[in-house]
Amino acid sequence: MRPVKISSAGFLFPSWAFVPGETLQADHERLAPVKALVPARFEGFVPARHPALRYGLALNDAGFFWECHEILEAVWAAAPQGGRERILLRACIQTANGNLKSKMQRANAATRLYAEALAGLEELRVRRAGGNGGGFAESFPAERLAESLRQTGGDSGAAPISPVLFEVT
Repeated sequence: MRPVKISSAGFLFPSWAFVPGETLQADHERLAPVKALVPARFEGFVPARHPALRYGLALNDAGFFWECHEILEAVWAAAPQGGRERILLRACIQTANGNLKSKMQRANAATRLYAEALAGLEELRVRRAGGNGGGFAESFPAERLAESLRQTGGDSGAAPISPVLFEVT
């Protein structure tokens, strides 16, 4: 029996990582309760400590790239329109997708997605912060993520070597 792994957000990780073309389906049973925590709409900003957000970020770092995308997309859909969090969430989703494409040995697609994530992080950098200290965009180490993306080929066209991690505790 495989050991059960629990994320830092306190939720069980999926029993397996879904990879299109390799596995039949995702472990939706583990994702559904977390997605259910996402409100229809966040007011003002996405809280940096929201459990679904934390779980989504942890999924990426644990190698569950498709699952990360699923959770972060739900958070993105609830994020305030035009807000910095939507830009950052989109960059994180593109990073997770780049990691998935890299795992699937699709280096060109991974490099394109990493470049798109970098462009989003640049947009975030030039946008003025809203001053809500508890917001995701204000607390996430975006420059560190940008540097990791640059090192994996997000701005050079080089083939990615290892997944880009969010490294958020």
